[in-house]
Amino acid sequence: MTNVVGLTCVICGKTYPADFAGYVCPDHGNEGILDVQYDYDAIGETFTKESIGANPDRTMWRYRPLLPIADDAAVPPLTVGGTPMYDAAPLADDLGLAKVWVKDEGREPTASLKDRASAMAVVKAQERGAEVVTTASTGNAAAALSGISASVGQKNVIFVPASAPEAKIAQLLAYGSTVALVNGNYGDAFDLCMEASAAYGWYNRNTGYNPFMTEGKKTAGLEILEDLGWEAPDAIFVSVGDGSIIGGVHKAMKDAFALGWIDKMPRIFGIQSAGSDYLVQAFENGEDVLTKPPIAADTVADSISADLPRDRIKAMAAVTETGGTYLRVSDDEILAAIPTLARGSGVFAEPAGATPYAGLVTAVEKGLVGSDDTVVLLATGSGLKDVASALKAVAAVGTTPMRIDPNLDSLRAALNN
Repeated sequence: MTNVVGLTCVICGKTYPADFAGYVCPDHGNEGILDVQYDYDAIGETFTKESIGANPDRTMWRYRPLLPIADDAAVPPLTVGGTPMYDAAPLADDLGLAKVWVKDEGREPTASLKDRASAMAVVKAQERGAEVVTTASTGNAAAALSGISASVGQKNVIFVPASAPEAKIAQLLAYGSTVALVNGNYGDAFDLCMEASAAYGWYNRNTGYNPFMTEGKKTAGLEILEDLGWEAPDAIFVSVGDGSIIGGVHKAMKDAFALGWIDKMPRIFGIQSAGSDYLVQAFENGEDVLTKPPIAADTVADSISADLPRDRIKAMAAVTETGGTYLRVSDDEILAAIPTLARGSGVFAEPAGATPYAGLVTAVEKGLVGSDDTVVLLATGSGLKDVASALKAVAAVGTTPMRIDPNLDSLRAALNN
């Protein structure tokens, strides 16, 4: 038994029963994204901030009453969730802010926040008795599904652009997934995955299609609130590609507010690369994301490269409903953020994971956050996911290693230069 009371279409508001076997509202084709609805009154009777704090389970499953799974559902054995959040005082001092916290999702089993959604996908796939689970990804969601599936022996088929970073492809192959490198971009891989899942009856993990992925990702937002003693921050900065993570963060805030655990909604800032700024364009121009056509995305931050954000309705609502803003930053600013974030917090992030810091710099310059504000940066993935970009980033700021002979005189000479 779960606390889910239905699934509501984000376009027309039609609600389907909790045991609805589809993924989307059929009245709108693949765009009819559903939002999981909960019985907050029933949840609040026994599930409280105090009961959460007393739970020794530090994984994402500590929030089980707020998740669309049965009380006795088996979950994958990997430790997903419970990632650290650091008080980055040097970053706060540099930007003149009260507090800057960095949530380090690079500490997940496959080194990105996408493990949260993939863990949920595997539970739901096995709940339905699916033989195969599939996803399309620029790399991180694929690696997450691959690793979580390996932990339970779940067959999976992964579609990724052939241009995905080698480190991410290596993860897929190491975990033993069936990998299809698609000669095209993420949109091409997504469309092929959708066709294949329908043709073969595979369980479809794709974000912006499977409504339960938001529920997995929202656990990062619940952890942020819990780590702050259920005192909501003033602002949360999230990098945005497909839009599922920012939608999940928003869902966490809505859940906590509905349960009376927080007394205000943080402003949510969505940060996109200038080369993949679909949602920034829509926000600035007041465009309808349901009808706005795709763009041609091209960015160094492969994890947030999306011609057409698949979870764009929830992603736009996350910003507009909280009084936040969508901001664009350049690829150069994203790369520069990698060493700055690392040196100011100790968190080594891939380009998409460092993008929120680049966005925070822009927000400070524009006066969108103030000196009294407490800000959380969601670092979504490890820098080891894309070492080539990290090397470009440190080279750009003039950080190079000393090359010396194996003697003290050579070291002294190098140190004096």
